[in-house]
Amino acid sequence: MLIWGMESHSRRALILSFLAAPLPGVAFAVGQPFAAFLETLWPLAQKQGVSRKTFDTAFAGLTPDPTLINQGARQSEFERTIKAYLDGAVSAGRVSGGAAARAKWAAELAAIGRAEGVPAEIIVAIWGVESEYGRGAMGDHDVVRSLATLAYARDDDDIAGEAVAALVMLEKGFATREKLKGSWAGAMGQPQFLPSAYLKYAVSLNKTGAPDIWSSAPDTLASIGRFFRAQGWKPGSSWGAEAIVPQDFDWRSLTGSFASFSAKGFRRADGGALPASGDATLYLPAGAGGPAFLLGDNYWIIKLYNVSDSYAMSVALLGERIAGRPGVRAQWPKDFRPLDPSDRARLQTLLRERGFYDGKIDGRFGPSSRDAIHRFQVSAGLAPADGFASSRVLEALRAGR
Repeated sequence: MLIWGMESHSRRALILSFLAAPLPGVAFAVGQPFAAFLETLWPLAQKQGVSRKTFDTAFAGLTPDPTLINQGARQSEFERTIKAYLDGAVSAGRVSGGAAARAKWAAELAAIGRAEGVPAEIIVAIWGVESEYGRGAMGDHDVVRSLATLAYARDDDDIAGEAVAALVMLEKGFATREKLKGSWAGAMGQPQFLPSAYLKYAVSLNKTGAPDIWSSAPDTLASIGRFFRAQGWKPGSSWGAEAIVPQDFDWRSLTGSFASFSAKGFRRADGGALPASGDATLYLPAGAGGPAFLLGDNYWIIKLYNVSDSYAMSVALLGERIAGRPGVRAQWPKDFRPLDPSDRARLQTLLRERGFYDGKIDGRFGPSSRDAIHRFQVSAGLAPADGFASSRVLEALRAGR
């Protein structure tokens, strides 16, 4: 799902970090009746061009959705290990389905590639992860009701803005109320766009009317491509590659250019050459004993679709397989046991107390947490300084090293 997540300053990357917390109380005790809250949205809706008739029709008799209580408290992208997530997301069936979809829509994907500069395999991989190439569940919640409920219960202006964006869609005739169905968080259609994303990025490939992301594969693919171009996708650049870490690597820095990593002895795991230009970050999702990836600029663009590394890696690696390239070659450690959520939160707290981390204490790890761990490892002389949240790092922090 195109979400708002953790450890990012992008507005798109903020919303589900808020939605991930349980709703406050089964009675929605937020200080005002639901109908009164809905009326507070009128000035913003009016400013966005929504008529009073559309506003009143959409909200007439609307009640909060009680099924949304505690929704989002668990997200598979963050709760499952990255290996388990990848095993499910890059399955043999999804790879074969993606290859078939890429072949079926080859002409459309070629046109989208020329217009947006985004590789077909990345667009198709997003499509597969989000809705199984249009065959999977896309949600049956009333999007207007869901977003209004979440904005009311969480008192959040950004979510309220999404509810108003849904009204704009109704006002402009982009969709009927019956068609505005989606996930509990308001994500819609085959690419799982939020209403504001639909308004900004949805494309009718054949220019035959309002973009149809619910039942049109061409419109879905074109809309995903437009999203990535708008976020700054660099045509011709790689998302990254699985790499072999040289034995004499000193671990003091996990960032640099692809050229600098090549000069240090890094090579692609498949035997090919690393990109000749661009910045790279060394990412070790299971620590130094597991697979290693050098992440390029376009990887961070994938993360704007969903901020989870598990999600972004699944899209990148699924795209590789859809394009006919090999999967991950390195073996995952047999004893791979990431810290549980409470220990991850404790690790973040200790890193903050030691001055290595200034992010959110949520037990969810992204670049900020990994960078903090790496800084601590270097400071404490823990080798290899791989930025991985291990029990060894937690024990060292507890011991005051």
